[in-house]
Formats: sequence, C-alpha cells, structure tokens
Amino acid sequence: MSRNPLVRAVPPTSWFFRQPRYLRYMSREITSIFIGAYCVLLVVGLQRLSAGQTAWEGFLLALRSPASIVFQFLCLVAAVYHAATWFNATQKAMPLQIGENFVPGNVISGAHYVVWILLSLVVLYFAGVF
Repeated sequence: MSRNPLVRAVPPTSWFFRQPRYLRYMSREITSIFIGAYCVLLVVGLQRLSAGQTAWEGFLLALRSPASIVFQFLCLVAAVYHAATWFNATQKAMPLQIGENFVPGNVISGAHYVVWILLSLVVLYFAGVF
C-alpha cells in the first residue's frame, strides 16, 4: 500500500467544458457576478443621492456614458438569463403535488413567466412608460 494518495490533476477551467449541462450551470453562475455588480451600482447611486444634488447629477451623467450603457445592457441580459434559467429549474426543484398527481412542469414554469410579465407591466406603468 502506497503512502502517497492519488491526486488527479484537474485544470482549472476544463471541467465545465466537458458537458453542455456543466457549461450551462457555470454560465448561470457567472450571471450572478453581473447581478452583484449592478447591486453595487445601485448602492453607489443611493450614496450619491444622499450626498447632494451635484453628486446625484454627476452620477446620472456617468450613467449616460457609452461604457455605462453597455454595462447596464449586459446586466439586463444577465438578469433575464438568470431569471429564465431559474424559472425553468423551478419545475424540478419544487414539484407541486395535488392529490396523487403532480402538476406538469410546463405549467409551473409558465406560471412564473406570466407573473414575471405582469409584474414587469406594473413596474413599467408606474415608471410612466404606459
């Protein structure tokens, strides 16, 4: 019996490229970085708002820069992807049983999408878009 344990060499990035489901998992996890960065941006905005009108106007001016617009667009895409993958996983993570039968997975996911659309319309209404 050997005293040296077997240590497999695992390259740091290749494990999730082996199977498509691992790649989807990692891409979903990477979207949380964008969500966190956008949350930091919102906290900075609150800090600028509390600092006074000139700080707030400077923050709004910075939000209009091309780099900021690209960042916000990437955060929006990441948030939509993150939400859609979560809604699709909900049917497996939270199966709903009524009596002896299970509710079909597409009904569970579809209900999430419907509520998401309705809440988005409510937010757009109060934002003055409609």
